[in-house]
Amino acid sequence: MESRVGPPEGPMVPAEAGRKIKIVVEYDGTAFAGWQRQPGMRTVQGCLEDAVREMTGETVLVRGAGRTDAGVHADGQVASFPLAARIPTGGLLRGLNSNLPPDIAIVDVADVDPAFDARFSARGKVYRYLVWNHLVRSARHARTAWHVRASLDMVAIREAAAGLVGEHDFRAFRAADCERRTTRRIIRRLDVERSGALVAFEVEATAFLKNMVRILVGTLVDIGRGRLGPDTIGHMLETGDREAGGVTAPAHGLTLVRIIY
Repeated sequence: MESRVGPPEGPMVPAEAGRKIKIVVEYDGTAFAGWQRQPGMRTVQGCLEDAVREMTGETVLVRGAGRTDAGVHADGQVASFPLAARIPTGGLLRGLNSNLPPDIAIVDVADVDPAFDARFSARGKVYRYLVWNHLVRSARHARTAWHVRASLDMVAIREAAAGLVGEHDFRAFRAADCERRTTRRIIRRLDVERSGALVAFEVEATAFLKNMVRILVGTLVDIGRGRLGPDTIGHMLETGDREAGGVTAPAHGLTLVRIIY
């Protein structure tokens, strides 16, 4: 299924319809132009809204907890929308999945308080970034991990990562077109684990700026392969200098793991 061009058709179900549905969604972001509906583009939000309309005849706005970029995956994206239909949650789960393409699956459906909002009720998010660190590319991880051939100094990476934990101004770790008015965020944890050639960066924070995880990982990887010095993180946090950091890691290595409420 491809999302339709432009905004949803038909009368929108009002937010005060009385019933609010919460869904947990997983998707392979490879073939999507991101979460947010865009004219003429295949998006996750668009496919979900189309599936609701095809099943119930209702046009709804499916609000996601986070707007993942093109190529980014999700294990536990959360979304919510008002619904007038009284279809039981089990029926919604089966029916919506039958109207979704193979690269999106709804793994849970629940009725929630009408005041619940997937985005604004969230208290934190967890992202995971995978790096395949080997001379030879991986067929198994090609769609979900960044292939880095150079050897990585894991001690240097972990030491640098520790400096990112806590509350900081992360203005040096955001995309140039990021529209957030405040750039202070709290990283609760940043775990770096290696299993064979696979390196996993798992980051939990109150909220994230656009491309924040990808810039964090790109900078840490460049520290690990010796392109940047050990004082890079401290300098970036102090000065806000994006140019002092590393590359922006490719989107396909990133997965939205969980939303915290």
